Amino acid sequence: MEDTRRLSINQLCTRDQWSLPQAADGYARAGVGAMAVWWEKLREVGVERAAAAVRDAGLDVSGYCVAGQMTARDAARWREQINENKRMVDEAAALGAVCLVAIGGGLDDGEKGIAFARARTLEGFSEVVPYAASVGVNIALEPLHPMVCATRSVLCTLAQANDWCDTLAAPNVGIALDTYNVWWDPDLETQIARAGARIMAYHVSDWLPNTQDLRFDRGMPGDGVIDLQQFRALVDATGYSGHHEVEILSSRWWSEDPEHVVKTVQQRFAVAM
Repeated sequence: MEDTRRLSINQLCTRDQWSLPQAADGYARAGVGAMAVWWEKLREVGVERAAAAVRDAGLDVSGYCVAGQMTARDAARWREQINENKRMVDEAAALGAVCLVAIGGGLDDGEKGIAFARARTLEGFSEVVPYAASVGVNIALEPLHPMVCATRSVLCTLAQANDWCDTLAAPNVGIALDTYNVWWDPDLETQIARAGARIMAYHVSDWLPNTQDLRFDRGMPGDGVIDLQQFRALVDATGYSGHHEVEILSSRWWSEDPEHVVKTVQQRFAVAM
């Protein structure tokens, strides 16, 4: 795979500007080789139309986002969460996605049992993972930054993701490595090496030194403080040969012309990553 074909754009880069079919067309016209699909954008148009749009554009699907979130203490609600994950597995299969990206989920309102939430999530994955294997879908566990542990994901370090992979012990379970979420970790080099062939997805964005929002102020590669070239060297050393997926959740970039966003991503891929 040539480097230019290794670039993938997560459609959250143009979340507010383009629908899923528009994004697939726009990325393909720009010469991008792949995209990652966001579940809300898929359901706006339906899975059949979404899959057709990506297929007709000639794009690979580097990932389908985002599953997990099975932390409920209430048994009925937890079962609903598991069933929702199975639905997302089916959608990932229809897209032909490299992987279904999964996070840990946050704490329910009033919940203080983080250990319970983590155990509950692992228990949920123990059911979802075999189902995914039965339809040929890989699940990539993505640790998120600890700042969103309470609201988004009790899975928040790369070491923890490696541990969960060990516990689940399934060939279709791996890791989605996101620079924004794990760059700060003093154990990063060791844990990337430990992840090794488990790395199924590599997400790239930058950390702005004066971040204004917990979720929606990611920087374009090169605009922040992450040494992305060193990060890439660590990933390359594992033998990873998949896509480099740029994922910019940013109110600023959502206000820009989408063609300009795509062009900027391509320019940064060439020089900053």
